[in-house]
Amino acid sequence: MKIKLTSVYVDDQEKALRFYTEVMGFVKKADFSQGPFRWLTVASAEDPEGTELQLALNNNPAAKAYQQALFQQGQPAAMFFTEDVQADYERTKARGAEFTMPPTDVTASKIAMLNDTCGNRIQVTQLMRWQGGSR
Repeated sequence: MKIKLTSVYVDDQEKALRFYTEVMGFVKKADFSQGPFRWLTVASAEDPEGTELQLALNNNPAAKAYQQALFQQGQPAAMFFTEDVQADYERTKARGAEFTMPPTDVTASKIAMLNDTCGNRIQVTQLMRWQGGSR
């Protein structure tokens, strides 16, 4: 069994597509509409056939309330993993990403937090490699 798709709610799909492709560096996978519904996904440029992230419009009151509650509590709507959080921080910041937390050492990892411009806080995580009980 595999996880093939996960979703984040966004307040504007076009703005989200620009952010996740132009700033974060993901690639567009699916984009089709039926009536007012738009199915829009992106994937990692490093693994374009891997897990997709659906950029789902938050036009449902429950979705909007959930998205806003997570954001207000400082909880990430999604977590992305990297081998070098500092390099990704510099790269995405140069492309306009607004970080709420620069790369910070926490237990067993280094994390950075940013706003995706569409109502979500995103966490970028680098897992630390443990060798002999120290990092």
